[in-house]
Amino acid sequence: MEDLTKNELEELQQKHRKEKKELQAKIQALKKSASKGDKKKKKEVSEEIIRLETEMNRRQTKEISEFKTIRNIDVQFESQENLPEVENLTLSDQTNQQRLSKAQKRRAKKVTQLKERELRILEQEISNLNGARHLETEEIKRILKEKNLMISEIPSDGNCLYNAIIYRLKELDGECLSLLDLRSKTADFLRENHVEFLPYLSHPDTGNMLTDSQYAEYCNQVANTTTWGGEIELRALSHVLKRPIEVIQAKGPVIIVGEEYKDKGFCPVTLTYHRHMYGLGEHYNSVTQFKNENKDEFS
Repeated sequence: MEDLTKNELEELQQKHRKEKKELQAKIQALKKSASKGDKKKKKEVSEEIIRLETEMNRRQTKEISEFKTIRNIDVQFESQENLPEVENLTLSDQTNQQRLSKAQKRRAKKVTQLKERELRILEQEISNLNGARHLETEEIKRILKEKNLMISEIPSDGNCLYNAIIYRLKELDGECLSLLDLRSKTADFLRENHVEFLPYLSHPDTGNMLTDSQYAEYCNQVANTTTWGGEIELRALSHVLKRPIEVIQAKGPVIIVGEEYKDKGFCPVTLTYHRHMYGLGEHYNSVTQFKNENKDEFS
């Protein structure tokens, strides 16, 4: 029974390998059919490739799962029929057999989980092609390309605004600022200019303007926590750095904060603002000099 199961599994795996090989040949043919200058065709080809790979992976995973389910039932039944032989095994033999069975199950479970994860990723990529995040990112990329720039992704950890500025300043001037220093200077500027900024802040629960003590706590959070930075912090940062900050967004005009510093001769610090980048909400990325990352996409 074990040899039969092994042979059947090998046949199924061989069938899957053949299907993968045939799919790769089909994918290569699809890639060659896309003209290098035709972006629409490339996108259609990319979508078709993802669809084909997803369908094959889903079907093969299902076939493997069904095969293992059927064979496990058969093996269990056979063991019950041959119970006297099992009882004649030494304790050591039974323990080794049990360990082997558990190890095989763990490996099979891990393989199944990995395949299921790959399928979820592929399915998410397909849904993202027409999703708000994808469309927003593509529009921002288009705007940046006209400026000979491209997105440089910054981690979404609450420090994205500050880290995006730090990254861009290093590229522009070679200036290396620390996150803690930049947050501290921003908080200090807010404290020193509370009359200017206080009217623009309100309590998240009541909607009332912050009291002096609440404003002081707000500044402490800017300095000492990973509280997300927004328009107030952008304004303060432009004063701290004494240079304009340019914010690119998919919808709406380009926002320039700190226009009074435009005549100082410094290049604006350009950031990108994303409303749909992550499930947690809004996000800032930095930018870098444009380079064609897709030039060999179908070569």
